[in-house]
Order: sequence, then structure tokens, then C-alpha cells
Amino acid sequence: MKKPIFLFSFLCFTVFIISNHTCFAQSSEPIYFGQVMPFSGFFQPIDVDRYNGVELGIIDLNKKGGLLGKKVELLRYDMKSEPPLGANGAIELISKGAVALQVASDYDIGGAAAMVAQSKEVLAFSGACDLKFGPPGIGKFAFSLAISTAGESSQLAEWAYKEKGWRSVCVLLDNTLEFTKNISHYFKLRWQDLAGDKSILLDDKFLNSDSSIATQITRIKSLPNKPDFIFLSSYPPGGVMAVRQLRAAGIDIPILSCEGMEGTYWLEGVPDLKDFFVASYGASYNLDDSDAALNEYYKKHIEHFGKPQTSWGIEGYSIVEAWSKAVSKAGTTDSKAVVQELEKFRDEPLTIGPTTFTDKLHVSINRPMSLLELRDGNYYFVTKMKADKIPDLDR
Repeated sequence: MKKPIFLFSFLCFTVFIISNHTCFAQSSEPIYFGQVMPFSGFFQPIDVDRYNGVELGIIDLNKKGGLLGKKVELLRYDMKSEPPLGANGAIELISKGAVALQVASDYDIGGAAAMVAQSKEVLAFSGACDLKFGPPGIGKFAFSLAISTAGESSQLAEWAYKEKGWRSVCVLLDNTLEFTKNISHYFKLRWQDLAGDKSILLDDKFLNSDSSIATQITRIKSLPNKPDFIFLSSYPPGGVMAVRQLRAAGIDIPILSCEGMEGTYWLEGVPDLKDFFVASYGASYNLDDSDAALNEYYKKHIEHFGKPQTSWGIEGYSIVEAWSKAVSKAGTTDSKAVVQELEKFRDEPLTIGPTTFTDKLHVSINRPMSLLELRDGNYYFVTKMKADKIPDLDR
């Protein structure tokens, strides 16, 4: 009688192990993913959807059994939108066992944390558009899930010229971040390729901290010929100030802007704004984007965090997708091995879109983006953009 009882017990135990293999495997030490992010400060509204996107990615990853048979847990550090604190945060989270980090989504804001990660041979992921977020600047352990400033700017220039038929422009540059400087630089290069050197009627600058752009407005209104549109390279709050003052001055021509001006969180600052167009990773506001995968992500975001303020959470979610794919292929969280797998990405399908990394560039150069139009206090999907041509990156 003892033998059948033993066999029965053994079989029950075996079934239990098989049916609960995920939980059993995850009973060991978890894998730690760190977030050195602006959970407060002026950059928080810009990055809130991005760090929420990473959290959603980790939730979904753990639902599927984790990574390498282990649960993934988040470690967080508030760098308060201050780059030096980012460096401190990277040191702290790496010391606690983080094998990869998410840092602020701008080269100027997140670069210090990424530099520390580079020195420790730990992966640093971001939503920075600057090509220096990778081998040309920070190093081989830095990767961005954004599109390059050259690609984004070229898409906007081509849409304005080919789809809207605009032929003259005033360029307003918020001369504060590398992001805004590069967006303006590459927009002008591609626009001049299309419309000629004389098509830029005014090329002017302001700072995000300026309380007034009265001088720039005077110059625009003094032009002998009215431009077809304004290209604004900025971000809130300075970009909001600029838009509000342009409209208050009676300058009602269309405004075309980069992803830095996307978002619903600033719209109260310019009530009834219209003829405003902006680049986006996907129309998150009405779930009317043409990409089903993006709409599915937004539904998850709404369920967990409420309606997103921007489309940028897709970057965070795709950071987890890219990292987990590379780790799974490498069979280890060792950064050197993971870098080798990431650099093999060639139009790798991620929620944010087809993503390519090489041993020289860790930012996708030209990936499709959405063009949104603001009207009736909300954004609406217009079209998908992808540039036919990118200016020489060395220009």
C-alpha cells in the first residue's frame, strides 16, 4: 500500500510544479530595472507617461513569466529634473543591483545619469532624440527608443511642403536644449532642400525662461511678405508662452511643432488654440491612430493610470520590449552581451514601431511618426509620416 501512496504523492507534486513553474522560478532573486527619472520638477510632466510606460512594460513582462525565469522589479530614484542628481541616482540604483536604467528623455537632462551607467558598464535607456545618446556621445551602453531629430524634422518639413503646399516659413528656436537646437537645425536643412534658401523669411531665437517674445513678434509682423506657417522648436512652459503671445498678437497663421510641444497638460494655457500641428508617436487622445498596436497600448495606460497626457509612454513601454528581447536572446542580463543583441536590431517590431540600432548609432534615424492637429481642445490624427530623405547627419 505504501508504494501507490508514494506514487500518488509524487504525481501530485509533479503536477503542482508544472502548473506553477513560473511562480517557482520567480522565487529566486529578482532582476532589478532602475528608473532615474524626474518624478518631480519642471521635466516631470514631460516624462511622466514615459516612466509609466516602463511600469506597464514590466507588469506585462511579469505576467508572461518574467525574464530568464525571474521576476523583474523596479527601483526608483527621483532626480527632481536636476542632472547632477541624476548622476547620484544612477550610482545609488546600480549599487542596489539595477542591471539597466531608464533615464530622463533628453540628452541634457538625462545625460549625467547615463554617463555614470556607461562608466559602470550598465545599460541606460532613454527617449532622447539626440544622436549623442549612444556611441557618438555617451557610449555603447546608452540606447534611445526615440526617433532622431534629423528624422523627425525631415518628416515635418516634407509634410509641410508636400502635403500642405506651404512654401515660406518663420523658424522660432527655443535655444535651450540640444533637442530643440537639433530639431531646428535639421528642419532648416530639409526645408531648404525642398523650398530653397529664400523660403525661410525669419530665423529667430528665444529662451524657454523668457517671459516675452515681443521682439520676435515685431519682426514677424514687420516682414514684407506673410509666411505660410511658423515652425516652433520648443517645449513647455516656454513654448506655451510663445504660442499664447503669437496668437494674442494676431498672428493666426498655422504653427507646426515638434514632439516637445505635444501633450494635453499645457492646453489650458492657450484656450481655443487651432491651426496647430505637432509630431507624435501616436494619437493617444482619441484612440484614432491608424496603428492598432498603439491603440492597444493606450487602452492599457488608461486602465492603469488614466488618460495619458502625451504619446510618450510608448517609448517607455518599448524600452522594456527592446531590453527584454535582447536579454532573452543573450540568455543573460550582462550588459556587453545585451548590447551585442540590441545592435542586431534591424526594423525590430516594437510597439513604437520598427526599430534599428547599429554599432555606431543607438537611435532610430527614420521611423514613422504620427502628425496630429489640435482643434476643439483636443488632438486628432492626421496622417503617418516617414521622410523620403534625411539630411547628411554631418551637415
